[in-house]
Amino acid sequence: MKALVYTGEKNLIYQNYSDPIKNKDEEIIKINSVGICGSDMHAFLGHDERRPSPLILGHEPSGIIVGGENDGKKVTINPLVTCGHCRFCVSSRDNLCLTRQIISMPPREGAFAEYVSIPKQNLILVPDDVSLENACLTEPLACGWHASKVAKKIMNLNLKELNCLVIGGGAIGIGAALSLLLHGAENIFLAETNEIRHNKIKKTCNVQVFNPEKKIPFEEGSIDLVIDGVGIVKTREMSSKYISPGGLIVHIGLGQPKEGLDIRRMTLQEITFVGTYTYTSSDFKETADKIFNNEFGNLDWVDIRPLKDGQACFEEILEGKTLFPKIILKP
Repeated sequence: MKALVYTGEKNLIYQNYSDPIKNKDEEIIKINSVGICGSDMHAFLGHDERRPSPLILGHEPSGIIVGGENDGKKVTINPLVTCGHCRFCVSSRDNLCLTRQIISMPPREGAFAEYVSIPKQNLILVPDDVSLENACLTEPLACGWHASKVAKKIMNLNLKELNCLVIGGGAIGIGAALSLLLHGAENIFLAETNEIRHNKIKKTCNVQVFNPEKKIPFEEGSIDLVIDGVGIVKTREMSSKYISPGGLIVHIGLGQPKEGLDIRRMTLQEITFVGTYTYTSSDFKETADKIFNNEFGNLDWVDIRPLKDGQACFEEILEGKTLFPKIILKP
């Protein structure tokens, strides 16, 4: 098969690659659409030791089942493979599975390829009237859906009454903003430094978008809930500075591993910090259903490119030249 292979820092090669091996209770999926994620970018830059080269990246796919009784059926793929029997799996927190795997990380190759093998329980059938381009957005949107559910549970407050800040205008941030809206939040700010994306984000989310490097449209200590979809030192510093006493910081982004939090202020003001990783299988299914029912609105904030142009797409993202929050690659 053809695949876009990460071969070293800032280098992707479109080349022939071994076909995936179909393991027991798995299906072979012909990939139709696969999104570029921020974690793919971290690997591309050589910043993710969990993703050594050579490796096929990509974990936001949709496609068509090849062979068997479900041959030809459209599916979206939950890339998180779990054991099903550890204490986390049996308590509906399977995203914390003790032996979890995710495609695009050894031992599982990713979906920047023509085919991938995945357990049957990781597949959700896609209705005929839903495009596979929209279906592949289930993965990034599920991250925001999970984070907003965690926030609502911890705060136990009516989100309509809160000032919310989402940091990051990529698919994770957009997913978080859209999820907060579905959970009843009304006053949402979204911080995005790439101003060429602002109009697209405003039309998509109906939130107050701003460039945090220029002007902050609220006072220090005035934000009740922060969802950080970037996860670098600067965004954690921003979260610590603007979160209100008794507020909550939900951390999704994996940009940088250390520093940025004002632990003294968090202690003195009883600020809660929680990390959220991906989504549970039920979160993923809920997100897919919301896409199928058009509850996330018009998902036209993507740019569709051929997989063979993957290197150029990564370079455009790195240089901040892409207008769209998400690029979808097509094998």
